[in-house]
Amino acid sequence: MTAVQLPATTAATSTRALLCAVVGSPLWAAVSLTQAATREGFDITRHPLSALSTGSLGWLQIANFVVAGLLLAVGATGLRRVLHGTPGGRWAPRLVRTAGLGMVAAGLLVMDPADGFPAGTPAGMPASFSWHSIGHMVAGTITFVSLIAACYVLGRHFGRAGNRGWAVASRVAGTALVVGDCWAMTGGRYGTVTLAVGAITAMLWVSAVAARYRATA
Repeated sequence: MTAVQLPATTAATSTRALLCAVVGSPLWAAVSLTQAATREGFDITRHPLSALSTGSLGWLQIANFVVAGLLLAVGATGLRRVLHGTPGGRWAPRLVRTAGLGMVAAGLLVMDPADGFPAGTPAGMPASFSWHSIGHMVAGTITFVSLIAACYVLGRHFGRAGNRGWAVASRVAGTALVVGDCWAMTGGRYGTVTLAVGAITAMLWVSAVAARYRATA
C-alpha cells in the first residue's frame, strides 16, 4: 500500500506544504548547533539546546523554534494529503502537526537561565521555576511524545506498505528520542547530548519522509 495519487492542483499544493516539513527540521538543527558551537558559556554536555533561548541573543533560538514549528505544522497538511487512505495516514500528520505547534509553544515559553548559561548565571539549577519555564517543559514534553508517536506510526505505515527499510528506520528514529529523553530525564551523564541527538534524529526523519513523498506527490 502506497500514498494515494492526487489530482494535479492538489499535488502541487501538497508539494509546497511538504517542502515546509522538508526544510523545518534541518533548519532547526543547523541554527541550534551553530549557536551551540558559538554562544559564549554554552556547553552542550551541560546545557539543553532550549537554553539558547535565554540571554541577549535568545531571540535567535526563540525565532528558530517558532519558524521550524510552523513549518512542521504546515508540512503536516501535505503529509495528510499524500498519506490519506493509507495505514497511519490519519494519525501521522496529526502527530507531526502537534509536534510543530508544541515547538512554537516551547519557543514562546522560554526556560529560565541555569547552570552558568547565559554567561554570568550562577552554577546549578534555580531554586524555583518561573511559569514560562514550566510551560516550556510541558510544551517540550508534548513535542517529544508527538514526535516519538509519529515515528512509530510511520513505522507501521511503511511496514504495512512492505517497505521494511523505511519501517525499521522510522522505529529507530522514534526509539532514539525515547532513549535520549529518558536518559536525560534520569540525570544520565551527558543527558543533554543524548536528548539533542534523539530530538534531531526524530525531526530529521520526519523531514526525510516528507522529502520522499514530495518527490512522488
